Amino acid sequence: MQISFGPLGVALMLLLTAQAWATNQVKLSPSGPDAERLGEAQGFPVCPGALIKPECRVGTWSANEKDGLTDIVRALGTAMPLALMRDPPKISYQQSTKSIDDYLAEAKVTGLMILKDGEIVLERYQYGRRPEMRFRSFSMAKTFTAMLVGIAHQKGMIRSLDDKVADYWPEIAASAYGQTTIRNLLYMGSGVPFRELYTWTDGDDNWAWGQVRYAQKNRRRPEAIVEFLNSKTVRDHEQGSRFHYASIETEILGRVLRRATGKTVTKLTEEWIWTPMGAESDARWLLSTTDLAEDTGGGFNATLRDYARFGVLLSNDGRRGDQQIIPLEFLMDATDQSRVPRNFRPRAATPFYGYGYQTWIFPMKERTFALQGIHGQVIYIQPATKIVMVQTAVFDRAGGSQDPAAWRRNVDLWYGVLRSLGGRINE
Repeated sequence: MQISFGPLGVALMLLLTAQAWATNQVKLSPSGPDAERLGEAQGFPVCPGALIKPECRVGTWSANEKDGLTDIVRALGTAMPLALMRDPPKISYQQSTKSIDDYLAEAKVTGLMILKDGEIVLERYQYGRRPEMRFRSFSMAKTFTAMLVGIAHQKGMIRSLDDKVADYWPEIAASAYGQTTIRNLLYMGSGVPFRELYTWTDGDDNWAWGQVRYAQKNRRRPEAIVEFLNSKTVRDHEQGSRFHYASIETEILGRVLRRATGKTVTKLTEEWIWTPMGAESDARWLLSTTDLAEDTGGGFNATLRDYARFGVLLSNDGRRGDQQIIPLEFLMDATDQSRVPRNFRPRAATPFYGYGYQTWIFPMKERTFALQGIHGQVIYIQPATKIVMVQTAVFDRAGGSQDPAAWRRNVDLWYGVLRSLGGRINE
């Protein structure tokens, strides 16, 4: 007997098939490791002070609408498809002794997605997080900012990457930052002393800079930004000579973008990346209450799936279909270790990573790079093999030097993903 399905029956069958794939590939967990300390009994609350209060992190870093002043990046285009891979291979790491379930049992991860050739290998959420939630990027935002600089340069709004910041923001010409080139800010190579300690105390320059941008006394007083920057007049080494991580340099780039283009970074993100890339959901930028500028150093917020779409875009060398969204030469300069200055290459900029244009570069023969943010936010990308891994998290400590075990486990997983999916890992 032959059975014929009408259009509704075919649609239902496809839906059931998708749900069957999702059972294996998309999983949501109401809990996660150390959930009690992370606020499980309180429903993972949104509360102030998440940087120093673990119980506030899960909720606050996935409910950014309630976390300060924000501006919306609209998703106005046709969404980039993210199909579930049929019969995905199993992912293992640490010489194939550990699985994804092992990783999630140990790592304080809120969301994890792995993709190959633009298809979802797996998608996981913990601590009651869901796919529609927007997760805080922290310093993954820096790479978004850099790509906007590259597009602005291609469009002629930034005439040269070797122009000085003061060419676009003359109010800070008296500062060392004002006399730094845009290129050297992209490399985090201003040479201006800046202690980014993540102690959130007065001895932490990043904390002091945050007070300038968010303290109540500076509310709607943009001159406070200019005054602070103009107080920075010395360098401890020549600009462009070495890497020194400083989020303030990205936040200056964001303000240069606003002046060079006459548009907000929110609008630039929407028009130049989010819409042409094919984001599915709106995103948000956190805004400084001092001058209403976007927190381009760490204040982007998006769904895990849209972070994945950005990773896919970068894995396709900035191209979607027949449209080159991010200039290819700029992207290569940002991510290819052979094209960055010697002192910024892997094993030179840091004992492990190199640093391109606001992008971390792995010490591998195959071009492999990352977006990284404090407390475990990452997008890892290997373009040649089209492998992408996205993670949002609430790691206990901000960086790898403070929590080496958590970050080592994360990199081990990435190497395991590459091995499992046919990636290349030789140095």
